[in-house]
Amino acid sequence: MTIGILLADDHPIVSDAVRQLLERESDLRILGVARSARELVDLAGRTSCDIVITDFSMPGVDSVDGLPLIATLRRRWPHLGIIVLTMISNPGVLQSILDVGANALINKADAMSELALAIRVISRDQRYVSLATRELLARAVAGPATHTVALSPREAEVIRLFASGKTVTDIAKHFNRSVKTVSTQKLEAMAKLGLKSDLEIYSYARENGLLS
Repeated sequence: MTIGILLADDHPIVSDAVRQLLERESDLRILGVARSARELVDLAGRTSCDIVITDFSMPGVDSVDGLPLIATLRRRWPHLGIIVLTMISNPGVLQSILDVGANALINKADAMSELALAIRVISRDQRYVSLATRELLARAVAGPATHTVALSPREAEVIRLFASGKTVTDIAKHFNRSVKTVSTQKLEAMAKLGLKSDLEIYSYARENGLLS
């Protein structure tokens, strides 16, 4: 059986490398490549695919990336296999990615040989989390409660989008929320993380891979 795959990453070098890797497998077929979240959703609607392999953060003017992208894919195509490739190291965000519907989670720093394995695992209706990501999640559970785990999915998204350059007003429009709600979520996230300024938000986002 041939498995049809869509790739999505705003970095052509990454998507090209993934494509070359997977095309070595005789049972895997790349059906299309998207450069943004919006393009991925459009492609999924026009292509009969089995699995989507996508980056988590793909900034763009009209891009609905991050958790909303994963949630949209899961809602519109319940049986679609979703693999997220990311550099994120924040346990709270990683867990949220799984919670909203991703079938597999692989860090871009992991051995890419895990990708073909993940495809075959989720094709059997099982979940796959790469070794490095499992270790991150396990340490978060085993260790004392930390601010990284305390963030809610919405707070994490607000911090990520703010650090990527969007204003509070932009984020409110992005999620169809009020500016007051988004501002409150930003302040509550900063309090949980112990951040005192916008500059510290940018530093936190970079250090935790939220902008990758």
